[in-house]
Amino acid sequence: MSVVDRPVLAGASPLAQNAAFAGFVRTGATLEMKAFTGVTGDAGGFAVPREIDAQIDTLLKGISPIRSIANVVKVGSAGYRKLVTTGGTPSGWAAENAARPETASPVFVEIAPPTGELYANPSASQAMLDDAAFDVEEWLAGEIAMEFAKAEGAAFVSGSGVSRPKGFLTSATAATADGVRAFGTLQYLASGTAGDFSANPQERLIDLVQSLRGPYRQGASFVMNAATLARIRKFKTTDGAFVWAPSLAAGVPATLLGYPVVEAEDMPDIAANALAIAFGNFRAGYIIAERTETGILRDPYSNKPFVNFYATKRVGGCVTNSEAIKLMKFSVA
Repeated sequence: MSVVDRPVLAGASPLAQNAAFAGFVRTGATLEMKAFTGVTGDAGGFAVPREIDAQIDTLLKGISPIRSIANVVKVGSAGYRKLVTTGGTPSGWAAENAARPETASPVFVEIAPPTGELYANPSASQAMLDDAAFDVEEWLAGEIAMEFAKAEGAAFVSGSGVSRPKGFLTSATAATADGVRAFGTLQYLASGTAGDFSANPQERLIDLVQSLRGPYRQGASFVMNAATLARIRKFKTTDGAFVWAPSLAAGVPATLLGYPVVEAEDMPDIAANALAIAFGNFRAGYIIAERTETGILRDPYSNKPFVNFYATKRVGGCVTNSEAIKLMKFSVA
């Protein structure tokens, strides 16, 4: 089968597609995947059409846990800005015939999520593409989805914000309450013991829940890794009941103190001064800005006899509302 006969990306003619394959566009700084040949037993696939791009998004939501609970917006350019008001619009009381003096104007803060470019660059021999007895489209979608999810999942939690999203754990933190902390600073509550829970861990978890204002608790979730969750699932109340409530129906998540728990393996283990547990409404507190489509280039020229498939996706993220996410710090104070 000739190159012209292979599927083209949506909106592109075969001639335009071949011209695009002459070289790579800008690369990010995240991922690489090795070459695939018939000798090694691995496989390659066709360039990804629009239908497979939707499949990648579905897999990402299932693999990257923060994506499933955060506010995900589609953008058409590299830059994205969001305005947030920090104090609302002040008001006042007046008698029926009294003057109405001017009140203060609301204060705005501009949020610009740091962005980076995820990339994957698998390759396959032309012989493998011609002879492979497997679904190459499904293979390519799965490979890209797994690698992209692995990288972005870590970035949403602890990303530095340099050429990648800024994770919520890398935001500034303080023990002060809402209305006192500087904008963008997350509040943490101490566990009471360095590197461990205090004598009454259930009470500390309740304090963490109640530190979040009522409107944000609607739709809030716990976020922690599996090791931390294993510790918490063993906690019991004074009457011997587990604080963890297992799910009794398919599709209904298990709960902790009435709130679902999201397992994110990129969260740190319990250790001295570790921010190992997060609780909050991530849809209100964390934003993910991404380009609407995954870009795929098929390049059969640069690395003969291999065909390179270069996939890129621009993704950004940061905390947008520092009152909507609370952290537990495993420290004395």
